[in-house]
Amino acid sequence: MNAVTARAVKYHHRQLHKFGGSSLADVKCYQRVANIMANYSQPGDLMVVSAAGTTTNQLIDWLKLSQTDSVLANQVQQAIRRYQQDLIIGLLPDKKAQIVKSAFLAELDRLSTLVDKPIHADIYAEIVGHGEIWSARLMSAVLEEFGLASHWLDARLFLRAEFAAQPQVDETLSRPLLQQLLQQHANKRLVVTGFIAQSKQGKTVLLGRNGSDYSATQVGALAEVNKVTIWSDVAGVYSADPRKVKDACLLPLLRLDEASELARLAAPVLHTRTLQPISVTNIDLQLRCSYQPEQGSTKIERVLASGTGVKIVTSHDDVCLVELIVATQQNFSQIYKDIDLLLKRNQLRPLATGLHPDRKLIQLCYTSEVAASALALLKEMVVVEKLSLRDHFSLVAIVGAGVGKNPLHSHRFYQQLKDQPVEFIWHSEEEISLVAVLRTTQTSHLVQGLHQSLFRAEKRIGLVLFGKGNIGSRWLELFATEQKTISARSDFEFILAGVVDSCRSLLNYEGIDPSRVLAFFDHEATIHQDEALFLWMRDHPFDDLVVLDITASDLLAKSYLNFASYGFHLISANKIPGALASDDYRQIRDAFAKTGRYWLYNATVGAGLPINYTVRDLKESGDNILSISGVFSGTLSWLFLQFDGTVPFNQLVEQAWQQGLTEPDPRIDLSGQDVMHKLIILAREASYEIEPEQVRVESLN
Repeated sequence: MNAVTARAVKYHHRQLHKFGGSSLADVKCYQRVANIMANYSQPGDLMVVSAAGTTTNQLIDWLKLSQTDSVLANQVQQAIRRYQQDLIIGLLPDKKAQIVKSAFLAELDRLSTLVDKPIHADIYAEIVGHGEIWSARLMSAVLEEFGLASHWLDARLFLRAEFAAQPQVDETLSRPLLQQLLQQHANKRLVVTGFIAQSKQGKTVLLGRNGSDYSATQVGALAEVNKVTIWSDVAGVYSADPRKVKDACLLPLLRLDEASELARLAAPVLHTRTLQPISVTNIDLQLRCSYQPEQGSTKIERVLASGTGVKIVTSHDDVCLVELIVATQQNFSQIYKDIDLLLKRNQLRPLATGLHPDRKLIQLCYTSEVAASALALLKEMVVVEKLSLRDHFSLVAIVGAGVGKNPLHSHRFYQQLKDQPVEFIWHSEEEISLVAVLRTTQTSHLVQGLHQSLFRAEKRIGLVLFGKGNIGSRWLELFATEQKTISARSDFEFILAGVVDSCRSLLNYEGIDPSRVLAFFDHEATIHQDEALFLWMRDHPFDDLVVLDITASDLLAKSYLNFASYGFHLISANKIPGALASDDYRQIRDAFAKTGRYWLYNATVGAGLPINYTVRDLKESGDNILSISGVFSGTLSWLFLQFDGTVPFNQLVEQAWQQGLTEPDPRIDLSGQDVMHKLIILAREASYEIEPEQVRVESLN
């Protein structure tokens, strides 16, 4: 009787539209809402409205100050008066405005006689709930001005509920009362007050802060509508609060169980009980933005597709902990089970629970609005050694079906928390959320980090390979076997987009199979002009483009400045650019630095061993490098090890070339130019100013 009964109902085409306070904040907002009702509703549809703007908060302030500071209380009352009158005058012609204003002023005067009395629950509800009455009356009059037949209803005429921490509408009593009113005002758009109901004794009952959304779905169920649309200042449910995370994305569909968990975690976009009437009926629920109706929306879906992990990062910067210390002689597990059952029965399920059997400690996390009610209930019903309330905590959670079973998402959640002041972490029983309670009230940076870590799109990196000779061919073989492994390890998708030799190129933004490219290059490659090739590269669709220079080409070295200006990254095995004259070398280095692109050339010296990095690290650590010695030509080393006079030297050179042990032109090795290039590169890494002509070499050619 105290819950919406699950039953088969014949639903009509009637819809219900709910508008929150931010959608009714000023004159333009009211007019915008009226336009929405003109375009998105039909005669017979219902509206549920919240108090305009911050009216509810103002009424609470007025009530509290009236007990302590009459001067400030009067100032707040006058602010309420001005705000409501400005809305009325700005929206209605004089005659209608006078009627609505007179009703408002009479009610405000009546409330003034109540604020001086001792504040009991019924007086508090009577005063604080009046913002919805003013909104509904005014909204109905505005709809009439827009040519829409309308009537406003005080929900206390039909909604029946009793005082409780979380009041529940009595469907059995409320349904016939509403149905009678619907028949009386058929073919009119009915504007209903949110947030308020009436007890059997005729007292005003508040349905909880942000309870207007619950009012909306509850009234929708009682009126047997087929759809409820909740209009607010956001388009729906985002992957995170868009005010905290700029790249948060709108979720067009959200599973009902995910939406329920998000609401339970006190996310502002969904009230904790909004979904109760939805879950036991066939009502469709949609969330939309009243400021931009066509911006997009979130539809709550009942189809329980298999969960794949996190969909939403949510947070709350003002939560409290109700802490219970269980006596040593008490059964910890049984006490917790009894408490859990008690809280569920009274609709006071905590946001998260910390269980510490070794310390005999139970921690229950609540929003500050609910914590006092939970504490009072536990004091009355539970016997423990100690019961206390602690505040100044925050909550961060990830929500999504199956998130607790997703090892990657769980790992990233814990990684982001490793340096945070974590009080405890809680896993929901349904594996639909992971919740961390923190000893801080600032979560913005953590939410941003979590969102970036969990929702970062896999970057697509395009690769263009220059050179398919011995080294290039071997690189293609290695890339073919390691492509998937590298992508999985780095969270980047690496796509081979081009292979280029001295005059032809094979190009495809969609990607080229590295295991096939050599076999099909001669048939599929086309002759290219450098300008056309670079334009194709410049117009790439990737997040980044990386050029791999696996050549010994001085002509390609002249294109390095273009690569930098186009925003390409460059990985070079070509030694020539790093050994150019100092002015040319610095020009290339500075060009990449200015554009924030990488020029990496560790493959130039040491056969890929991190020699360049080692030299650089020594310098950055403050060491002075006096000398660098070693074998600087693997080619010559191999040749002299093999040469014993039995095989002609030129044949050994041929063998070395075939095995990929030489430069594309072996004469570069024999001339000493290759050694000279390496020496200059290392000397510059060691911060020595050196020019090519300063290195003396003796040629074997």
